[in-house]
Amino acid sequence: MISINTLLKFVSLIAASLILSACAETSPTALPTSTPELPTPIPTATISWFPATNTRTPLPTQGATPTPAVLPGLGALLFSDNFSRADLWTATTSNAGNSIISNNRLTLTLAEGTDLVTITSLRMETALTDFYAVIDAQLSLCRGRDQFSLLFRVLSEADFYRFSVACSGEVRLERVVSGKPFVIRDWAPSPDAPLGAPGEVKLSVWADGRDLRFFLNDHFQFNVSDHILTQGGLGVYIHSDAGNPMSISFSNLAVSAVEPGLNTPTPQIVTPISTTPPGP
Repeated sequence: MISINTLLKFVSLIAASLILSACAETSPTALPTSTPELPTPIPTATISWFPATNTRTPLPTQGATPTPAVLPGLGALLFSDNFSRADLWTATTSNAGNSIISNNRLTLTLAEGTDLVTITSLRMETALTDFYAVIDAQLSLCRGRDQFSLLFRVLSEADFYRFSVACSGEVRLERVVSGKPFVIRDWAPSPDAPLGAPGEVKLSVWADGRDLRFFLNDHFQFNVSDHILTQGGLGVYIHSDAGNPMSISFSNLAVSAVEPGLNTPTPQIVTPISTTPPGP
């Protein structure tokens, strides 16, 4: 006979077996997974690489104001000189220096290391009041502050105006009275002045009364107002600085009239008379 205890153990085993079978057949239910929500992107503005621009309204144009002529009132040619006549110019002949006419040129030379540092040659039978004079200069030997000049309104060897060009590329104007020079406009650089030899340049003077205007290669340089010398002739001049040898030739002199009544106001590039002590 089966005891009660044995029967209870048998029942318990059967119940446990049933429970384990049920667990084995039941598959676990997967927990739902949630996808995290991404933040909604903020809309960005579209870049316009070639934006439209407003059409510019053009400003009304204004006519250019004409520059006052610096060579007004030129008249007929008074005379020209091709330097074929030696008797029209004063001459100097020495071992220290010479001024001679040859091959249609007036050549002024200075020897090195002598006491003679200047030579002047004046044109004979020339009397001018108002005029425009042009002359060519050719540089064969010239350097530094060596200078060559066009003389005008020459009354004598001691009275004239001297428009000078230095071989350092500068220009100057002096008035010489009784042999004493006075600087009206002191040395100033000019892009038109040749820097030593070899070189060439055209010197021009426009004179109408006290109004004096100066040019290199037809380019306006400066103007002054001076009434001390009102008439006279023409000449050329060279000066050696520190005894340098020099050789400058002049050619193609032409002198034109200045017609009265055709003058225009002096250009506004006036240089006041200088009080700089006279130089060489």
